[in-house]
Amino acid sequence: MRLKNKTAVITGSAQGIGKAIAEKFASEGANIAVSDINADLSSKTVEEIKQKYGVETLAVAANVAKLEDCENLVKSCLDKFSKIDILINNAGITKDNLVLRMTEAEWDAVISVNLKGVFNCIKAASRPMLKQREGRIINIASVVGEMGNAGQINYSASKGGVIAITKTCAKEFASRNILVNAIAPGFIRTAMTDKLSEEAKKAMADMIPLSRLGEAEDIAKAALFLASEDSSYITGHILSVNGGMYM
Repeated sequence: MRLKNKTAVITGSAQGIGKAIAEKFASEGANIAVSDINADLSSKTVEEIKQKYGVETLAVAANVAKLEDCENLVKSCLDKFSKIDILINNAGITKDNLVLRMTEAEWDAVISVNLKGVFNCIKAASRPMLKQREGRIINIASVVGEMGNAGQINYSASKGGVIAITKTCAKEFASRNILVNAIAPGFIRTAMTDKLSEEAKKAMADMIPLSRLGEAEDIAKAALFLASEDSSYITGHILSVNGGMYM
């Protein structure tokens, strides 16, 4: 088990990609803290993980856009587990619109969660990691943070900012053996994409050299690699998991 006795905090993990990461880590022996704005779903997810994998779990309702919530998340984890070994910044939202139609509220909401939320969580979790002189931080960016995408100026900007945060924190924390990396997913099949028409799904797949959407499990496997000792000489890296969509 590659993460036995490790403690992982995963934001936005009550469902979707975050939940897939939580389950993958639990299967490798990690104790899991599920953080999500949806308290009921968080509690349900941690109970499923505990029953299935036999690890210790914790559910903490939090809005990552609020520093106070992130500090409470870290405190709750330290109270239960005494340490935080791995932080996965996965929480994110979309509010798509063309530039000329996008409202200030749509811009602010996405930047607050996707970008400020990553800053808030790193600021809170890095303190105990610095004291223990060890840690892993993995930020979930996006292929559109690398290549841009029409109708997603707020989301693209937020994920481009996450990439910049990753590189900056990797430099700041390297001397304390805290490795900071990011994963940039391409088009991943989720509950949201499942609702799209077959025509829309085909159009998305046609943009990808591998001719298919990725799975949440693909992102979870990448996160496991970056959280494990297999990546002990990698920091400041952006791992693209996009089927060749952007090279």
